Parts: sequence; C-alpha cells; structure tokens
Amino acid sequence: MGYRVGQGLDVHAFSEGDHVMLGGVRIPHTRGLAAHSDGDVALHALCDALLGAAALGDIGQHFPPSDEKWRDADSRRLLAAVNGMLRREGWGVVNLDLTIACETPRIGPFAPAMREAIAECLGIEPGAVSVKATTTERLGFCGRGEGIASLAVVLIASR
Repeated sequence: MGYRVGQGLDVHAFSEGDHVMLGGVRIPHTRGLAAHSDGDVALHALCDALLGAAALGDIGQHFPPSDEKWRDADSRRLLAAVNGMLRREGWGVVNLDLTIACETPRIGPFAPAMREAIAECLGIEPGAVSVKATTTERLGFCGRGEGIASLAVVLIASR
C-alpha cells in the first residue's frame, strides 16, 4: 500500500455578511468572507491538500473563479468532487489535520460539527478528522481581523 502526504493553505478576507462557512458549518458572525464560492477557507485548504497529495493540481485549476458554475457554491460540493477524483485515481483519505487561524469568530464550539461534516463528506470516521483553531496574537491580517486563514495536512493511501 502506498501513502502520500499533502498540504493546503487558503486565505479569505472579511466582507459584508452575517456568517462565515468554516469546515462545512455555518457560523454566525458580524461579517462574511469575500469569495467566488461560499468562502469556506477550511474546506478550500483541505481540497488543495488532497489534490496535492494525489498530484492532481490545485483547487483553482479544477474550480476556477471564472466558472459561473461555482459562484456561491457550497464548498462541501467541491470537497465531494475532489474526493471523487482521488477515488477514481485509487486513493482514499487516511486522516487529516486542519488548523484555522483567526481572532474571530471563536472556532472551538463549532469544531465537533466541522469534524462530523468533513468526515461525512469524505466517507471517513470523525476520529480521522482533526479541527483546531488558533489566533495570531493580533499579528498580521488575521490578527487585525481582516480575514481568516486555514492550513490542512492530509495522509492518503492507495486502495
């Protein structure tokens, strides 16, 4: 059995809105995230990590912002499509570790729901999904409350 590791990073700026989508979960907030799709930085980073691990390019290549098909798309659709690509190539997700960096909103109360949503979308056990959050100690664009960043690391195995 072969294994591969992938990493992903995504960033979105805050914009007008009343919620953010993170890890497939709608979180009430005073602002939204600027994006072509729903702006779910956590799932976007995860898609890039999965695509990278399988050497299948990146999220922008498969879901370009120029394609109206993906305007306001639920990022769980993107993740499901990426998972399908991996499966067609003979890969399956072993586990993943996701870190969300922001000052607000508070992520902790929503992390269990994110784990469940991601696991369901990928067809894996919630125990194989880690979701954690951090602040940047008020440093950089995240610290100034200008946006949210997310980092993902995945392990995939050949089936």
